[in-house]
Formats: sequence, structure tokens, C-alpha cells
Amino acid sequence: MANVKCSIPKGTRDFLPLEMARRNYIFDTIRSVFRAFAFEPIETPSLENLSTLMGKYGEEGDKLLFKVLNSGDFMEGVDFHQDYHKVAPQICDRGLRYDLTVPFARFVVQHRDQLAFPFRRYQLQPVWRADRPQKGRYREFYQCDADMIGSTSLLNELELVQMIDMVFTKLGINVCVKINNRKVLAGIAEMIGAPEKIVDITVAIDKLDKIGLDGVCAELSERGLTDVQIQALGPVFALSGDTGTKLAALDGMFANVEVGKKGAAELNELFSLIAAAGISNRVELDLTLARGLNYYTGAIFEVKALDVQIGSICGGGRYDNLTGIFGMPDVSGVGISFGADRIYDVLTELDRFPADLAHSARVMFINFGPAEQAACVAIAARLRAQSIATLVYPDAAKMKKQMDYANRRAVPFVAFVGESEMRDGTVTLKDMATGSQETLTIAQLIEKLR
Repeated sequence: MANVKCSIPKGTRDFLPLEMARRNYIFDTIRSVFRAFAFEPIETPSLENLSTLMGKYGEEGDKLLFKVLNSGDFMEGVDFHQDYHKVAPQICDRGLRYDLTVPFARFVVQHRDQLAFPFRRYQLQPVWRADRPQKGRYREFYQCDADMIGSTSLLNELELVQMIDMVFTKLGINVCVKINNRKVLAGIAEMIGAPEKIVDITVAIDKLDKIGLDGVCAELSERGLTDVQIQALGPVFALSGDTGTKLAALDGMFANVEVGKKGAAELNELFSLIAAAGISNRVELDLTLARGLNYYTGAIFEVKALDVQIGSICGGGRYDNLTGIFGMPDVSGVGISFGADRIYDVLTELDRFPADLAHSARVMFINFGPAEQAACVAIAARLRAQSIATLVYPDAAKMKKQMDYANRRAVPFVAFVGESEMRDGTVTLKDMATGSQETLTIAQLIEKLR
């Protein structure tokens, strides 16, 4: 039998123990903030019906959905000479989830009688996108979401900004929280005489950081906007100054555009709440922020790390009727999603992970033989009962082999229990960093390691 090359699909990764310890540090930090704001945990399946997913993420999002072939003879009776978009629904009726928000909307509708509204949920699970793998962009990655649904209060948006601030302060990452409002973008589209082109405008503007202003203008032209309409967007891109200055300019621009005025009013109220809350990280109004997902209807958020060149590490927004497509109309929600994988890359580049994450074990007992092993097992049980991570080396191997193992595992302390220690009821403890040794009673050992 031929050897099979060991590999994994592009855009996916294995995680070694240290990497997992660091990832769990991120997850635990985010989870602790979610809990501090009284969000409740849920989970949804990796697979969703394609009817649940399709049409919710825009044209480009639909292309990035991983579709799963039906089981059995899925090719029977299918005319493969048809267009792909006609063939796909016949051979695939399920897909891997693209994000956690659309499945959450389905979840809310399906379990509405079991939930208390406004419902606040958090969810930490992987999602999949058939994207081109590159730095900071993977085909399988984790999202850490928090959503409130069943309330239109802008206090919800404020709390999301507070959560963003708290998470990144705890992680030691300096960020800028960018905020816009989709009603403002709709107002801009109406102002330039292209209200029916709102989706085309937001999809193009959302690429401003990647392709620049000239690239955005070229794409808008390809999407059917006239030169006059594209030129009319110039004053929007040219707006400068602080948030108050930009909001004042919007009030003038939207004098006769109701949807734009409403969006500007929401931004005014939200930034007033943020100012009163005393957010420590930078928060700014960015009128070019679009977030290309079609379901957003109000405030939108994007978070950028200030000290590392990478894409957004958190984002989200308000969606007014996402549950309506599943038969539960007029239920507004708002949420954010932390990109754990990009946060990992930022913390790695900044070297901000706590050093003790490498220590999966606090102490390792050297194994001298059957009698000593029995004594070590008994002491180890007492340490573990005090939540002290403890190893007993499984074999009475040579001392060098056991010490090398402790070094490879980055164990900070090694414990010796020989004849004299067994007689006296003590343990000799070696600090692997300094090389110093001391003999301790079991109570002293517990206190030292704890």
C-alpha cells in the first residue's frame, strides 16, 4: 500500500498544545466579558440547510459558501449540462455555516417560545468560507459572537462598544473602533440619485482599504453608476475632522433625505452615549465603512488593531428584520463578532501572550521506582485536589531522560521523593528556572505551588 502524504486542506490548520493554550486564553477572555454583560451561551450545528444560508450574504458571500453534496446517488436524474447555479441545488441541500448570525436568526425563530426577549446570546464556534487563503484569512476559523435581539434601544450598541473596549484592554491590544450607519449609506445613495444601487455602492465602498479610491470608482462604474453619480460621492469621501464635524456636515447633506437624517440622528445619539461611558480605546466615525453583508440596517462596527497591519479583528452591526425571512418579522437585533484567529496573529506579532501559558503542568514528580512512585501518586492526588496541574513521570527511566522531558514540557518545578523524603514526609522541589532546591512539607509544597 502506497504511503499517503500527510497534509491538510489549504486555509485550515492544526494547533499544537501551546497554540491551543493561547487560543483558549483568547476564548476565555472574550467569554468572561460576554458573561460580565449577562449574555447566555448557545450552539448551532456546523451544517445548515442551504435555504437558510443562501441569499443572506450578498452575491459574493453566496460564492464563498461551502456546499455539501447530498448523500446517496446524488447524480441520478441531474442534467449536468445546465448552468451550475441550477445544478447545485439539485445535488446539495446543505452547507457549512458562513457565519454565526444567520444561523442565530434561524435559532431564534425556531426556539422563540423558549426564549425571554430581549434575548442576549453569545456563541464561540468555527465557520467556513471558500476564500483564498492568505495572512489573516482562513477557510476555517472561529468567530466569537454576541447579539441582543428584540430591542431597538441604542443602549445595546453602546454595550457592544463597551465590550469591545473591555476585551481588547484585557488582551493588551490598542484598537480603533470604527462606526457608521447603513441608513447614512442609504441616504448617500438617495442623495446621488441611485437609491436602487445601495447594495452595489456598499459592496464597492467596503473594498476601499483593499483597492483604494480609484479602484472603488472603477467598480462603481462597472456596477452601473454614472460618472456624475460617482463624482457626487466625492464630498463624502473628502469629509474630514472629528466626529462632531462630520456629523454636522451630514446634517447639511441630508436636509431633504429622510433615511439619511435618521441614520445621522442615530449616530449622534450613539456617540453621545459613548462619550458619557468613558471608552478607553479610540472610537471614530468612518463614513466609508460599509460592511458588505446585506442584512445590516443600522449601526455598523469594525475594529482595527493600531500596532499591526492586518484586516479587521472584530465587526458587527444592527439588523432590523433578519428573522423575518424565517417567518418572524419586525424583530430587531444587533451584534458583534470577534475574529479569534486574527486576534491570535496580532497577539503573536506583539508578543503579548502571558508567558505562563506554556506551562501546562506546574510540577512534575521524578519516578525512582515502585515504592517512590506510590508515594508520588498520593502526593500528586493532593496537589490536583487543590487545582495544581501535576505530572508523575510514568516510568522509572534515567534521570536525564526525565529531566529532559520536564524541560521540553516547560514544567517550572520538578519534585523528588526518595527514601529520605518518604521517611520524613517531605518533598524536595527544584525550581527549573533558577536551579535552586528546597525541602518542603506537603502543606508547604501546596502553598508554594498554589
